[in-house]
Amino acid sequence: MGVYEELQRRGLIAQTTDEEQIRELINSGKAVFYIGFDPTADSLHVGHFMALCLMKRLQMAGNKPIALIGGGTALIGDPTGKTDMRKMLTKEDIEHNCDCFKKQMSRFIDFSDDKAMLVNNADWLLDLNYVKLLREVGACFSVNRMLTAECYKQRMERGLSFLEFNYMIMQSYDFYSLYQRYGCNLQFGGDDQWSNMLGGTELIRRKLGKDAHAMTINLLLNSEGKKMGKTEKGAVWLDAEKTSPYDFFQYWRNVGDNDVIKCLKMLTFVPIEEIEAMEKWEGSELNKAKEILAYELTKLVHGTEEADKALEAARALFSAKSDTDNMPSSDISSADLADGQIGLIDLLFLVGLVPSKAEARRLIQQNGIAVNDVRINDVKAVIKAEDFGSNGYIVVKKGKKVYHKIRYTG
Repeated sequence: MGVYEELQRRGLIAQTTDEEQIRELINSGKAVFYIGFDPTADSLHVGHFMALCLMKRLQMAGNKPIALIGGGTALIGDPTGKTDMRKMLTKEDIEHNCDCFKKQMSRFIDFSDDKAMLVNNADWLLDLNYVKLLREVGACFSVNRMLTAECYKQRMERGLSFLEFNYMIMQSYDFYSLYQRYGCNLQFGGDDQWSNMLGGTELIRRKLGKDAHAMTINLLLNSEGKKMGKTEKGAVWLDAEKTSPYDFFQYWRNVGDNDVIKCLKMLTFVPIEEIEAMEKWEGSELNKAKEILAYELTKLVHGTEEADKALEAARALFSAKSDTDNMPSSDISSADLADGQIGLIDLLFLVGLVPSKAEARRLIQQNGIAVNDVRINDVKAVIKAEDFGSNGYIVVKKGKKVYHKIRYTG
């Protein structure tokens, strides 16, 4: 089985410009491919995770990755998936973020001996002559066609700035420049980037008379159709200072039953045959699959030692709370909820875990409260009726040793 067939089997491939050509390129190890990363923060997050894993898979098969840092395009801002204009970053912010990205990418990609490249599009975008760009590149784009792109249609209702409107041209110019400079013949990206990627292949065809290709990968969505990688505390970061290895482990350990097999296929390097065998697992067996998922991803991002520590800590926590029959407990009903939910502060006070709501607020702010193993520090957090799940209860942890089961009677 070639690497392309494995990508298909894992459910990663969404759209391609020419499937047979792309299959031949990557299966033969002849792809020089790029994926872009906009340095809008000083850490990569779970949203970038699948792209990094894809780059690692393809490099292992002999292909050459180019990690393109958008030092130039970050000065503009990508409107894709946004309802409002992004905050403008300074050059100093972008340079700092680029340095942070390279350290994290090195966990996935081997940059030694010219096996991969890290480039910054500021190197060519910042020196462009505007009139020359209009004449040589702008003439290749139809405004009517650009406005049909989903990324622009979403923003038109709220107001699309001319600055953002240029983003497609800039991204297309990236592909054109990478093709000329480094022989880059393939671009990968999320499925929401399809229009921008087609712009690049078309620009190369019109300016150089050459064929280049694009392939999108499916977005990492949960069973409810929402992007994965968000918690009560915000994004799940790859930086240990922003999201600890333990919290990173716990995020994946607590994915939904309907999502665990998909995440194993799309994100891990567990052999596909082993994962397909897990598709028959049910009940407690799925918890084992979640543990495998959490361990493998934590090992990828933070190393084996941190993954082992997180696994040991998680198992110790599970052991401490596993005997829920003898755990202190309380019942609440629908009468205690308003519109099907209750504020976490109110819940802690209602069941007697805290003497006052002020104490509940303090504990939450100081990371002293976890619900079903997930630490919560948002004082506005709410618990919904559906959060009690099929078991009909949640387990709240206060501090390091106090566990309390809260049953929802409906």
